[in-house]
Amino acid sequence: MPSDPHLLSDFRQIWERKPILRAIYSDFYRRILENVVDGPTLEIGGGSGNLKAFAPEVISSDIISAPWLDVVCDAQRMPFSGGSFSNVVMIDVLHHVENPIYALTEIKRVLRPGGRLVFCEPAITPISSVFYRLFHPEPVDMSANPLATGAISPDKDPFDSNQAYPTLLVGRFRDAMAQAVPELDLVHVHRFSFLAYPLSGGFRPWSLVPEKLVEPLLAAEWSLRGVLGRLAAFRLLAVYQRRPEP
Repeated sequence: MPSDPHLLSDFRQIWERKPILRAIYSDFYRRILENVVDGPTLEIGGGSGNLKAFAPEVISSDIISAPWLDVVCDAQRMPFSGGSFSNVVMIDVLHHVENPIYALTEIKRVLRPGGRLVFCEPAITPISSVFYRLFHPEPVDMSANPLATGAISPDKDPFDSNQAYPTLLVGRFRDAMAQAVPELDLVHVHRFSFLAYPLSGGFRPWSLVPEKLVEPLLAAEWSLRGVLGRLAAFRLLAVYQRRPEP
C-alpha cells in the first residue's frame, strides 16, 4: 500500500466504488481466514482498511496512521511482546518490506507456538511475469535475495518494492528460509488467480470482466490451481506455522 495517506484515501474510494475489486479481494480474505487458527490476529500493512471491514476483530497495523487502523508500526520492528498473536496475516505487503528477513523474524517472535503466518502476494510465473513487468509499476527482480540483511533505511519509500520476494521465499529460497527462521514451517502454498485479477484492473478505475462472471470465474480458478498454478498464477497464498515449543 502507498505511503501517502491521501493515496490510501484514493484507494479506499476506488474500493468503495468498484464491486468487482471487492469480490476478488473478499475471495483472498476468505482464503486467508480459512487458514488461521483460533486466537488474536494481527494484520500487517492494513493500508486502506479493507480486511478489517471484512473481519472487524482483526488488529490492523501499518507504517502510517489512518482512522481505520489500530496500530502504527514497522513490520521489521514491532511494539508487541513475544507470543502476542495466534496469527499474523498480510495482503500485498511482504513484497514492500525492505528486509523481509527482519519482518519474518519479528513475526516469528510475536507469534504464539502453533500460531500461523498467512500471506497473499503476487506470484511470479511465466505468464504473470509478463503482466507484472510490463503493466505494473512495481519492479520484479528474480535475482534478489529476500533473506539478505542490511541496515533499515528510515528514508526508504515504503511503496518501493520487489514483487518477486514472496515467490523467491517459497521457491528458490525455501530451504534457506527454513534455515534462517527454523521456527516457521511452511505448511502449504497455493498458486492461483489466473484471469479475474488482471482483467479486473486492480485498483485502477477500469475493468474488463463483467461483474456477474467474477464469482464463477474465481471458483473455477481455484479448482484449477493444481494444474495451472506454476505456469499462470498471478497470486500465491502461503501458510507458515510456528513450531510448538519443546
